[in-house]
Amino acid sequence: MLNRTVMNERSHVELITIYEICRILGASLDIGRTFRASLNVLAAHLGLSRVMIVMAPDDRDGEARLRVHSSVGLDQEQERRGQWHYGEGVIGHVYASGMPVVVPDVAQAAEFIDRTGAFGAQADRMMAFVVVPLKTDRAVVGVLAAQREVSGGVRLSDDQRILTMAATLMAQAASLHGAVTEEHKRLQLETTRLQKALAPEPRGRYTLDNVVGVSRGMQQVFSEVHQAAPARATVLLRGESGTGKEAIARALHYLSPRKDAPFIKVNCAALTESLLESELFGHERGAFTGAAGDRKGRFEQAHTGTLFLDEVGDISASFQAKLLRVLQEREFERVGGNRAIKVDVRLICATNRDLEKMVKRGEYRADLYYRINVVSIFLPPLRERRDDIPALVSHFVDRFNKENRRKLRIAGDAMEVLSHCYWPGNVRELENCIERTATMANGDLIRGVSFPCRHNRCLTQTLHHLEKDDAVAPISMPTSLHIPARLPIRESPRPVPGSIPASAAAASADPDDDWLDDEADGGDDVLRIGPTEHLTGTPRQFGNEPPDGERERLIWAMEQCAWVQAKAARLLHVTPRQLGYALRKYNIEVHKF
Repeated sequence: MLNRTVMNERSHVELITIYEICRILGASLDIGRTFRASLNVLAAHLGLSRVMIVMAPDDRDGEARLRVHSSVGLDQEQERRGQWHYGEGVIGHVYASGMPVVVPDVAQAAEFIDRTGAFGAQADRMMAFVVVPLKTDRAVVGVLAAQREVSGGVRLSDDQRILTMAATLMAQAASLHGAVTEEHKRLQLETTRLQKALAPEPRGRYTLDNVVGVSRGMQQVFSEVHQAAPARATVLLRGESGTGKEAIARALHYLSPRKDAPFIKVNCAALTESLLESELFGHERGAFTGAAGDRKGRFEQAHTGTLFLDEVGDISASFQAKLLRVLQEREFERVGGNRAIKVDVRLICATNRDLEKMVKRGEYRADLYYRINVVSIFLPPLRERRDDIPALVSHFVDRFNKENRRKLRIAGDAMEVLSHCYWPGNVRELENCIERTATMANGDLIRGVSFPCRHNRCLTQTLHHLEKDDAVAPISMPTSLHIPARLPIRESPRPVPGSIPASAAAASADPDDDWLDDEADGGDDVLRIGPTEHLTGTPRQFGNEPPDGERERLIWAMEQCAWVQAKAARLLHVTPRQLGYALRKYNIEVHKF
């Protein structure tokens, strides 16, 4: 009779426990909060000393480790230490097999591994360890582990049963949370894609004096300039060096109501702190050696007009505080003076630095950042607005002809060379390249061979290769898809017998050789893709045979890899950059899903 009463009480407790866990898990999709509350219910109702849930988080570091997700009775340090490899110890074994395990005495179990340091044996008590999987119809998503003291006729089989029921409910909650999270991400991406697709085109064509831009990116910049110009708000121009920030600043000034007032510009990076202070604020007579008279600073000279501060990200920390005071109070004192001077100046700043990272590192004052970052206009680099290259080239050639009384023209192959250059120096580099080539051109036609890069005499090629991972070739499109003698990848593809010429093999044997050098010196030591034996000689999971013809093999590889260029490059044993050359050469449109 007594045993029946105890069993009835136990069944009642288990029923209440499952009810409470169902109520908690159904109240929210935040499994971090609901799992902790459920573990508290298990520990309180069943008298468990410690309970934890171990799961495999979606880590991107390549390490398959199980880690503590939620726990009761463990501190933060113990949770941090709780990590198991797949199949390691009781935790890893249950996760790998999907079968529960009951350890009656952890002190006698050799397979028990206490990574947390909280579930170990105790000298005066017998401690049991019960582990059950969090299993759905598809997979094991984690494990539920509990510890209790074995005393007073405790039946571990009852603990295993109730923990299995609780683990099933938690596994369903984890599966639902993952599905909802994935669907939420998908909807966010779809919303973003639709917003971009449905974004209205700019009304008409915007133009700015002395600024060439027909691409979508520059038309957006022109639209923002026309909107910001009539106001007196401070404008911050962002972009790489050579993108035309000064030209945009002039356009802002001449489109504003201050167009008849002075436009004053200062390069903050070209002056030391003391010279910059004197240059901007002016100085009084005798303020320092050589100050023979009073001198107005650039702020005073730009009164009622516009002051353009270029390279504002390069000023020192101490001068940042002085500049901040001027922006806040709209007044300053000359160097060596004590009289406050008020000015009415519209400020336009420009920088090619990442001010946000500088603020985080403490290299740039946050209050000054917020003062100058009122209206931000981002100027795209030239490689992202290639539609503007023909118009820019024509503009620079026409200007050169007027200044030098020439009648130069650009050939089609020359325009192809310019269109496929990476242009790390942006518009400024393009202008210099045109002027240099036009000056040294013989005759009235500039051809592709006229450019120094076609003869490996372009010094900025080192910037293309060494500083930019996604660099486009500084020379014309390659005549055929080719592979360097040695590929700079971590996992080299399996070699194909007979596919490497003797010259390439000799080149690859040199430990000091580098594939970038081979490409730069004309690409003599290269490996060309053969018809189909090169591809079929490599084991792949695709069943289709590659066709003949280089263009057909490119399309075949892209289709086999779902139009993912990185995978297709590995399939063809080439670099992603070389694959990009070939896709552009054959005008193959990349499908996006």
